[in-house]
Amino acid sequence: MRILFLHRNFPAQFRHLISHLINDPGYDLAFITNRKDAKIKGMTVGFYDLTRQVSEHTHSYLKNYEEFIIHGQGTARVALKLKDTGFYPDVIIGHTWGQNLFIQEVFPDAPLIGYFEWFYNSKGSDADFGRTSELPLDKRANIRIKNSPILLDLISCRTGLVPTMWQKKQFPEFFHDKLNVIHDGIDTDICKPSPSRNGLNLPRLKLSIPSDCEIITYSTRGMEAYRGFPQFMEAASAILKERPEAHVVIAGEDRVCYGAQLAKGQSYKQMMTEKFPMDPDRIHFTGLLSYPEYLTLLQSSWVHVYLTYPFVLSWSMLEAMAAGCIVAASSTPPVLEVLRDNENGFLFDFFYPYQLAQKITYILENQKKLQPVRDSARKTICMHYDLKDCLKKQLHVISYVIGKEMEGNMA
Repeated sequence: MRILFLHRNFPAQFRHLISHLINDPGYDLAFITNRKDAKIKGMTVGFYDLTRQVSEHTHSYLKNYEEFIIHGQGTARVALKLKDTGFYPDVIIGHTWGQNLFIQEVFPDAPLIGYFEWFYNSKGSDADFGRTSELPLDKRANIRIKNSPILLDLISCRTGLVPTMWQKKQFPEFFHDKLNVIHDGIDTDICKPSPSRNGLNLPRLKLSIPSDCEIITYSTRGMEAYRGFPQFMEAASAILKERPEAHVVIAGEDRVCYGAQLAKGQSYKQMMTEKFPMDPDRIHFTGLLSYPEYLTLLQSSWVHVYLTYPFVLSWSMLEAMAAGCIVAASSTPPVLEVLRDNENGFLFDFFYPYQLAQKITYILENQKKLQPVRDSARKTICMHYDLKDCLKKQLHVISYVIGKEMEGNMA
């Protein structure tokens, strides 16, 4: 069976599915991506270059659409070369960032499974979060047009995958029957608690925090508003002032992945460290971590903090729960789908850092008492987001689409 994967990045959300299938001789896998360093032994990887950048003269509403088209063109050109080698996929699985737009012009007989991460709305989600008034018409119009290429994918695909029910609810109800809520999966055999918490030791970074210190962890791709970095830093400042044995460890990059940049080129890290100066010996910025280092961080955590706008739910919150962390998280819709206050974690209002500080203090002072919360957090992930179960569901969707039963040892 031949499967073609499409994504700007590589392997992105398809990592686990590819890892499961790649050593099975019954599958011939190919991947088309814009990422030049992508390489996995045992599968064909095709790279495309962007022929140009989005024109500065393009209407502002259409800039996102033009970007998607450029990626779609690059994908289609590489797909034609792949076709010339004799590769005809039985099924195509593609992320909806433009890669799917023209793929069925190259392979018209191959059914498309779309990976749908987000549908943009001007009300009730990320765009107007925290606002007391309606967005200006210009922004609402821009958001409406931003969905155009995603709508084309919804029409073209045979079926779709969406990671959470919250994300599915963002899409028009007309398409809900096409969307299967299946998470990418958390490998709970790897992401699990340590038998004992003995502080934190990251030799590469020369970072060592002894076991008698309180460790507050926060992880993110980018330090930005969408993931509540400003609110976290304000709460962290209050905690470090009150608790001399506390340390804050922040994993991630000083960049914006979602939403708008700050004015004058300032980063959120710069802004918040200037606004809330903290003891440099007790606040630690690790940058990007390897996955083993990241797991070590989670396993050392006394309390892990997660905040998000009403947007895509991060893997990191689920990984923290799988690792047995006590998670304090913002009471926003993507979080509420998973976390129940005082049962498998703790909730606080996104816009009230002092409330977060209170939750952190309570958790730090009641570590032994709250062991059942750690256990319940891991149980939640094992029951509903375990990788083996998610892979079974993904394979079932593929089988349904191509009308064949897929083989594979899921033990």
